[in-house]
Amino acid sequence: MIEIQRKIFITATLLGLVGVVLGAFAAHGLRSVLTDSALESFQIGVRYQMYHAFFLFVIGLNSHLSSVQKKYILGLTLAGIILFSVSIYLFATNTMTSIDFSFLGPITPFGGLLLISAWGFLLYVYIKHKN
Repeated sequence: MIEIQRKIFITATLLGLVGVVLGAFAAHGLRSVLTDSALESFQIGVRYQMYHAFFLFVIGLNSHLSSVQKKYILGLTLAGIILFSVSIYLFATNTMTSIDFSFLGPITPFGGLLLISAWGFLLYVYIKHKN
């Protein structure tokens, strides 16, 4: 149990750290480079990354979840952040590179679905848990 809790806390801390760095980068480094729409999209990616960093801290501290349940939620959340937030970061900064990231458009909703699934699985665990 302690090992999965450690992995969750390290992941949550890393997501939070990167989220703060990217948020500062957006506010100070990208404001003059991106359109308002692209900047807002980038900030949405940061916001969801930060929400889910805190979500993982709660999961790590939750004594009602088994190690297997925590691993499942960690996997869904991490995959969701990578597909959702990272695809938004790349798509929003598309004009800054020679790589066309527009192909990532369909990946973003799938990442959102994985994040929803993590929350849904947590709800399922609590509904199933009778005590």
